Amino acid sequence: MRLAMVFVRLGNRLLNVHDVMSDDSSKSFFRPGKLVLLLLLGVLVFTVTFAIRMPVGWAWHQVSGQIDLPPQVQVQQVSGSVWGSAAKLHLAGFPARLQWQLDWPSFTDLTLPIAFSVSSSQSRLQGVTTVGWPGNFEVSAGGVVTVEEFKDLIRQSGGAMIEGVVAIDHLNLRWADERLQHAEGLGRWDGGMVTWPMGSQTGQARFPPMQANLNTVDGGVALDIWEQGGDGPAADASILWNGMMEIRVYKRMVDLAQQPWSGNSKPSDVVFRVKQPLLPGGF
Repeated sequence: MRLAMVFVRLGNRLLNVHDVMSDDSSKSFFRPGKLVLLLLLGVLVFTVTFAIRMPVGWAWHQVSGQIDLPPQVQVQQVSGSVWGSAAKLHLAGFPARLQWQLDWPSFTDLTLPIAFSVSSSQSRLQGVTTVGWPGNFEVSAGGVVTVEEFKDLIRQSGGAMIEGVVAIDHLNLRWADERLQHAEGLGRWDGGMVTWPMGSQTGQARFPPMQANLNTVDGGVALDIWEQGGDGPAADASILWNGMMEIRVYKRMVDLAQQPWSGNSKPSDVVFRVKQPLLPGGF
């Protein structure tokens, strides 16, 4: 009888221990600290979801009055969300469409990749922009430019008009410390007829396939124009950070245009040079 009472008492103690542990587990899960953390996590998820799904048109309407865009850039319509959107633009009078799609950010590098494309009726440029902290970004892109689409602008500036398309094989730009730090690119043209103003007349010639190389130089960027497979530049242009622009045309360009010139000149001789400010005050 006594042995039975001992087992009963022992069983009651074990049940009481189990109940105490259950109470402690329940209390430990619903402690105020955990409730605060769960609440903060919920607010964070809601904020991120709202930011991603927020209509970008509404957001642009709120901030557009505080952003000073160049006069050549006009935003007409914005649609979609911050995560993926499209905008109708006017770039120097040409209608264009901008599309972008955000990718997952890298918290180790503090960067945000953004896939984008800029297209007009006949031209297109697409690539990826990587935005970093603080205020740095890098662009890698490629595309095609149909020159005929911009003939009115070219004629107004007195430039030469080429037929066909220019393929941009690659373009890489890197911006840091409020300045363009690196520029590299390659463009190709398959050749064809080129026309240019000559006083009251128009000159023309058929050119072979050409290419243009963009590179960073000391104090700015430079664009070299070569005949594909040629042994030297036919023309080059440099733009410096102080706003100065210099253009040089070599005898090679005259030979390619099949125009008469002094027989004593070498292909590497500069036959035309102009240097003038491109932007007052620099970049």
